[in-house]
Amino acid sequence: MMRVVNYGVIGLGFFGEKHCEALEAIPQANLCALCTRTPTRLQQLAERFGVEKTYADYHDLLADPDVEAVSVVTMYDQHKEPAIAALEAGKHVLLEKPMASTVADCQAIAQAAAAAEGFLMVGHICRFNPRYAAAKEAVDAGRIGRIVSLYARRNIPAALGEEVLPKIGPIIGDGVHDTDLMLWYTGAKIASAYAQTVDVRGLKNPDLGWTMYRFDSGAVGVLEDVWFLPQNTPFDIDERMEIIGTEGSIHIHETHPNLSILDADGWHCPDTTYWPLIRGQRLGALRDELAYFVNCIIGGQPPSIITPAESLAAVEACLGAEQSAATGEVVRL
Repeated sequence: MMRVVNYGVIGLGFFGEKHCEALEAIPQANLCALCTRTPTRLQQLAERFGVEKTYADYHDLLADPDVEAVSVVTMYDQHKEPAIAALEAGKHVLLEKPMASTVADCQAIAQAAAAAEGFLMVGHICRFNPRYAAAKEAVDAGRIGRIVSLYARRNIPAALGEEVLPKIGPIIGDGVHDTDLMLWYTGAKIASAYAQTVDVRGLKNPDLGWTMYRFDSGAVGVLEDVWFLPQNTPFDIDERMEIIGTEGSIHIHETHPNLSILDADGWHCPDTTYWPLIRGQRLGALRDELAYFVNCIIGGQPPSIITPAESLAAVEACLGAEQSAATGEVVRL
């Protein structure tokens, strides 16, 4: 008989819902508990996913002995309390990225994980993108020599940016992905960060940020995070990475035109990688990430694709970059 992990989701915004959809596509996972403070949302998703156990307070969900694992998909500045409470309750925890909104909160979560019986994995989905994973294997095989330069672009249309900018800025919001990938590929530490931002619309956070990192290996990394692409942009993300080594290079292009559809409303380039809906199931890197985590639980093996310390390092670098943008100074890490 197949072992199944009883799974709960804490936080049911856009991405909490995506977690629910991906878990539905994993035979070894049983989505059995949901938690949000919004009663109508709780009822709506409970009915949609056929979940009987619903909670307005995550402490009540964590007190349920049947729940073995949880995704924490609250806003990033509300990660610390539910993540630590879940670890202390003996649950396995998949915590969405960024790990937290301060280095101190990240450290507290990491300390709780080190003392806990359950596993903690931070959801750095790009490590489950087959193109980034293939790049890592090429780097580790020595195919491009020593990395000396990295450039990453992760730009989104203005309308999407407008939805997210009241909650989080582009450097920590999206730059954390590529910061993590750069740390993963180089195996180095970031020694300094210098960043500049541009505020176009007067929202809580600036519309775009550019960051330059210096690694202790001598390599240089540049992040481009523009949340202000034109409104008629036919895709949700322009995502690329270039890795230059002493003996070769790697180029990743994760956006149009890998799939383009022209219909009565114009051109569209839907997601084919992260959470595409295919044959009625939410597949892609998010499903693969959650399936990996569930299989780690079943096998009793701590997740090794990413560690809490690596997640913390990416947040620390991005917060350093945001500090640099605010002060105009290079920030030493």
